[in-house]
Amino acid sequence: MTVHKDFSRPTAALVEALGAQAPATLHEAMGKKGAMGHPIKPLYPGMRLRGPALTVSCGPTDNLMIHIAVALAKPGDILVVDFKGMTDAGPWGDILTASAVARGLGGLVIDGCVRDAVAIRDLGFPVFCRGTNMKGTNKTDAKGDVNTTIVCGGVIVSAGDIVVADDDGVVVVPQALAADTLDKAKAREAAEERYRHKLEAGETTIELLNLKPYLDAAGLTL
Repeated sequence: MTVHKDFSRPTAALVEALGAQAPATLHEAMGKKGAMGHPIKPLYPGMRLRGPALTVSCGPTDNLMIHIAVALAKPGDILVVDFKGMTDAGPWGDILTASAVARGLGGLVIDGCVRDAVAIRDLGFPVFCRGTNMKGTNKTDAKGDVNTTIVCGGVIVSAGDIVVADDDGVVVVPQALAADTLDKAKAREAAEERYRHKLEAGETTIELLNLKPYLDAAGLTL
């Protein structure tokens, strides 16, 4: 068991700027990296989150380390939990959500399930997970880690990395790459805005993206 009580967080301005970008844009800006696997989705449509990762590794039948992590969290932190992909129980429910809201957490990403979905929605707490399961877990096993490097949703996550999520899913931006990723994301957004103007003027995506050589190679004509 390893528990680091604190970690280096990115600046609020950097988190805010990255959070203003779509997760898909950040994923593309990092060279198609950082996107969690398809099963990790918002508990309800419209949920969004952004913030520094507070990492947890535990499970698959006990959530004691999650309780420890919430107690250590600071406002704005995103709890990112490797629950080993276990879907036969919900280690997070309404009580942990109430505690997280009171402590100002920015959301939860868990490679596992949650329960008390309606209560979570009504509390306005964003959760990204594999789904729901009403079964509970134990709180007696202190095996696991807090604020170490973990794997969640197929992505390596270290404490302090920046997590951004919306209906498309979750992306993780390593803190060391955050500034560069932001610059590339802004450049990509500017390029796509130019594309939209050209499409509105009548160009096709085949012209815009120079796809004709691929059509020619396939023997296709339009």
